Amino acid sequence: MIAIKSSHSVEKSIINKLKKGPKGKIIFPSHFPLIGTPTSTRQAFKRLCDKGILIRLTHGIYLYPKVDESFGIIYPTIEKIAQVIAKRDHARIIPTGTYALHKLGLSTQVPLNIVFLTDGAPRSIKIGKQSIKFKKTTPKNLATKGKISSLVIQALREIGKDNTTSAQIKKITHLLQNEKMGMVEHDARLAPVWIAKILLGALNEH
Repeated sequence: MIAIKSSHSVEKSIINKLKKGPKGKIIFPSHFPLIGTPTSTRQAFKRLCDKGILIRLTHGIYLYPKVDESFGIIYPTIEKIAQVIAKRDHARIIPTGTYALHKLGLSTQVPLNIVFLTDGAPRSIKIGKQSIKFKKTTPKNLATKGKISSLVIQALREIGKDNTTSAQIKKITHLLQNEKMGMVEHDARLAPVWIAKILLGALNEH
């Protein structure tokens, strides 16, 4: 007969496993599949949150907090949370929209609602005042290789062909100097024609 662990023994098992890893880590109940039943695991997570050992970021997503003496609890960025979710789900993601502009320094606005293209399940997740939206897209949009050139494509899509300024193109050209030429050439073949011209034009500045 298989013994069923109580939520208290499940709690101890979770704590022991947490102590073996670094603080500041994002935790999912799925990280503990063999520790107890879904109900006992959920109850254990609730008690760990009540004790301050874990912090509930949103439904099903928790933080094993790292505390800095000066700044207090160090919370992960919204992008870090998105990356960890994508890793758990074995999905690819690319920042898009105003967040792509912000990451490239083309906008000082920090968006509250961040959109990622993904080949995983589409969903929206609310975390505090911010939200993450995973938007299903085609494999072609996720086939880019360059970290910078991928962002450039999404940023330019957000700006629009007729709204792109010479200052923005100059900034993008400068940023692409830090990307490998082969990756820029590869990603240009996946971009709309007007964006491809900007990407390939940057190669002449190498």
